[in-house]
Amino acid sequence: MSKAIVVLNAGSSSIKFSLFLEKGESLELDVRGQVAGLYTAARFEAKAPNGKILSEKAWPKGASLNHEEAIDHIIGYLRSEVAHHTLVGIGHRVVHGGRSYQQPVRVDAMVLKVLETFIPLAPLHQPHNLAPIRRALERVPDLPQVACFDTAFHRTQPAVAQMFALPAELHEAGVLRYGFHGLSYEYISSVLPGIDPVAAKGRCIVLHLGNGASMCAMLQGRSMASTMGFTAVEGLPMGTRSGSLDPGVILYLLSQRGMSPAAIEDLIYNKSGLLGVSSISSDMRTLLTSDDPRAKLAIDLFIYRIRCALGALTAALGGLDAIIFTAGIGENAPAIRSRVCRDTQWLGVVIDEKANTTGQGRISAQESKVAVWVIPTNEELMIARHTQALLK
Repeated sequence: MSKAIVVLNAGSSSIKFSLFLEKGESLELDVRGQVAGLYTAARFEAKAPNGKILSEKAWPKGASLNHEEAIDHIIGYLRSEVAHHTLVGIGHRVVHGGRSYQQPVRVDAMVLKVLETFIPLAPLHQPHNLAPIRRALERVPDLPQVACFDTAFHRTQPAVAQMFALPAELHEAGVLRYGFHGLSYEYISSVLPGIDPVAAKGRCIVLHLGNGASMCAMLQGRSMASTMGFTAVEGLPMGTRSGSLDPGVILYLLSQRGMSPAAIEDLIYNKSGLLGVSSISSDMRTLLTSDDPRAKLAIDLFIYRIRCALGALTAALGGLDAIIFTAGIGENAPAIRSRVCRDTQWLGVVIDEKANTTGQGRISAQESKVAVWVIPTNEELMIARHTQALLK
C-alpha cells in the first residue's frame, strides 16, 4: 500500500487530473486524465503512464456536465483507483495567489475566501481553479487540499521589476506585475542543476511556449523578470491572446469603437494572438503547415516578439548563459526553435540543427557561447511535490 496524491488542474472547459504514488522519497505517476468539453459535450478519459486507456465515458449534449459534476465523477473514479492505497491529499493549480501567498498553502474555508478576492485579477482562470477546491471541501472535508500558485515563483523578482509607473496608491492596492506560468518555471529550475549545473548557477531565459506563452529570466534558479505582468494576457502573442498592447488601444476601443469592457476582454483573450492575426487557427501546428500568407505573418509576429523579449530579458540579467525551451510549442516545434536561435546569433547562439530536429536535450552546437536546451515541463509533478512537502 502506498500513499497517493491527486493533482487537479481546472480550466474553463476541462479539468485535468493526475494520481501520483509515493515511492520512498519520490513520486511516481500512476494515472492521468481529464474531463473535457464541460458545458457542451463532456467526455472523460483516464490513461496509464504508457498511454493505455483505462476508462472513458461520454455524456450526450443534453446532459453536459459543469465543474462540480465533473469533480464528482473524477472523485468517484479515483476512489476505485486508490482502493489499495491511502489518499493523503489533493494538490490544485491556482493561477493567482496575489501578494498574500508566496508559497503553497493548505486550503480551508478562510483561505478559499481570500483566494476568491483575487478573481478580479484573473477573471478567466481563478473561478475555475477554485471550483474543484470548493466542491472537494464539501464532499471530502477531512482530506487535505493544497493550493499551488502560478504567481508565487515570481515573488523573488526585484521590487522595481514588479512595478508599473503608476501612483503608489495603486501599487499598494495590488496593481503590479505578478508574472505567471510559475509552476512550469519552478519545475525547470528544480531539474536544471542535474542537466546543466553551469546554467543552473548562472543566467537563463526560459521560454514557456504553448497556447499560453511567456518568458522568464532566471538568475541562479530564481525569477528576476518575466514577460507576463498584471494579467496572463501581457507579453508574447499567444494562441488567442493579444499579448502586450498600448493602453491607448483599449481607450480607443472604448471611446471610439463603442466596445464594452466585456467585449474588449473577449477580444484580447479569445479572438487575438495567432488566431486573430492569421484568421485561420490558434494552433501553431496548423499555421506551420499552411501556405496562407496570413499564417506566415502570425508566425513572424510571434518570433519577432520573442526576439524583442529575449533582448530585454538578457539586459535585465546583464548577460546570458542558457536558453531553455519548454511547453507545447517549445518542446515540439523545431522550426520555431530554429528561428528563435537564428535571431539570437548576436548573443553567440549557434544551433545544432540535427540535434534540434530530435528536440531532446542540448540543441546548441559545441562552439555556441550560450547553451540551448529543450526540457519538458511537468507542472503536475511540481504540484504533487509541493503537496507532499506541505503535508509532511
